[in-house]
Amino acid sequence: MTVEMQRVTWGLLVLVWTLQAVESCPNVCKCSQKISPEKSEVNCHKRGFRAFPSQLPPDAWILKLGENGITDLKANALRSTPRIESVNLERNAIKSIHPQAFSGAKQLMLLNLYGNHISSLPPRGFQDLLNLRFLMLGQNQIGVLKADMFAGLRNLSDLDLPLNALTVLPNNAFSPLIALKVLDLSLNRIQKISPKAFTGLRQLMFLNLDNNSLRTIPAGAFRQLRSLEMLVLDNNLLSTLSPSALDGLDNLQELYLRNNELEQLPPDVFRSMAKLSQLALSGNRLKTVGGNMFAHMPDLKKLHLHDNPWHCDCHLISLVQWMGQTNTTISPRDALRCASPEVLRKKSLSSLPADSLLCSSEP
Repeated sequence: MTVEMQRVTWGLLVLVWTLQAVESCPNVCKCSQKISPEKSEVNCHKRGFRAFPSQLPPDAWILKLGENGITDLKANALRSTPRIESVNLERNAIKSIHPQAFSGAKQLMLLNLYGNHISSLPPRGFQDLLNLRFLMLGQNQIGVLKADMFAGLRNLSDLDLPLNALTVLPNNAFSPLIALKVLDLSLNRIQKISPKAFTGLRQLMFLNLDNNSLRTIPAGAFRQLRSLEMLVLDNNLLSTLSPSALDGLDNLQELYLRNNELEQLPPDVFRSMAKLSQLALSGNRLKTVGGNMFAHMPDLKKLHLHDNPWHCDCHLISLVQWMGQTNTTISPRDALRCASPEVLRKKSLSSLPADSLLCSSEP
């Protein structure tokens, strides 16, 4: 066969493949080829679907089905698209997912189920998704997590679960997710973290627990998270932290505890965090902390301490002295003001001479 004949043959094969893809494109959708003739993007966004389309191009690699009215995902929904890499089903009305809905989709890398009505995940429902990297489950009604729900997701790097109905993080809930790097659990109703809830997450780098209902952190709850770099605990109900609540966070660089109900902090609660560069404690009920608490953090660049009711007496001397010596940016410094005693009320901490900070027993 001559080179010219080979080119003609190849061109005919591509034409046949393209015609097959076009013929199997749902009428109301737009199918366009991307990157190479063997891959099609199928755009069925907001096209009035009430069920997952049964006829899709066999070369589909991106499927956009957001903002339709799909209510359930039946078995083998993706069987006809073996090359599929990205499926967007956000803002549908999905209530149920068959345990074999994603069977055979071994090349899938992104699955977006944000903004549906999912209340539970089928056990082992994702087990075929060996290459899945991103799983978006935010703004659903998921109330319970079990390890078997995530079976098979050994390459998942990003799990988004905000805006659900979670109240408890049970032991081993995420244990199959050995490659997970980002876990977002914000805007749930989490009241309890079991001591071994994060077992297996040795590569996790970012954990978001913002806007939950946590009152306590069990001792050693984060001990497994040796790679964690950012922990967000803003907007909870934490009134205190046990001395070992933050044990194991040796690589932590950013810790956010804003807008809780913290009244005091154990002197050594941050003892293992030599790499911390940003610490936010604003919007709590702290009256005093010792400056020595921050002295062992050589990389601390920014510290947020405002909106606390500081009691300016002798117990605050070490903090005021540290503030005068450190290169750390205390943001905003002018917002750190005494709430008591009355004689120092509204005085800026940074302007106070040490000899003005007296305790009641002193003359």
